[in-house]
Amino acid sequence: MPQHATTDTDIKNCFAVMSELRPHLMQDNFITMVRHMEQEGYKLAFIKKESEVVAVAGYRISSNLFIGKSLYVNDLVTANRHRSKGYGEQLIGWLRSIAIEQKCQAFHLDSGTHRGQAHKFYFKQEFIIASYHFSQSLVTNVVVGNTIRI
Repeated sequence: MPQHATTDTDIKNCFAVMSELRPHLMQDNFITMVRHMEQEGYKLAFIKKESEVVAVAGYRISSNLFIGKSLYVNDLVTANRHRSKGYGEQLIGWLRSIAIEQKCQAFHLDSGTHRGQAHKFYFKQEFIIASYHFSQSLVTNVVVGNTIRI
C-alpha cells in the first residue's frame, strides 16, 4: 500500500529509487530539496516491500485556468529490479483516488519522449496524449569533477 513520506528517514529511503528516474539528484541534499518542495505543495509517496522501497511518486495538487484543479504527477518510478510487479499500477490507482477525493478535474503527468516503455504503461492505465509540452532551460549546466550540477 502506498504511503506518504513524512519523516526524513522515509525521504532518505526513497532516494535510491528516485535516482533511477532522476540520476542528476544528489543524496546529500535530497531531503532538503524535498522539504523545500513540500512548501510549494509537493508530496512524496512510496511503496515498501518488506524493508525496501520499491516504487516512488511525487505529485502536486494545484489549479490553473486551463484545466482547473488537478493532480499532477511530477515523478513516478519503480525500481528497475521490481518492474512489472504491479507497483506502478498501485501508485497510479492510489494517486487517482486522491485526485478524486480532492475533487480534481484532471489527473495528469508528463513523460520524456525517450521513455517508450513508460508510455505503454501510461496508455494501459488509460492516460491519453493530450498536448505537447514545450520547455526551455534557463540555467547553464556546470561540470564539477565528473558530475553535472544543475
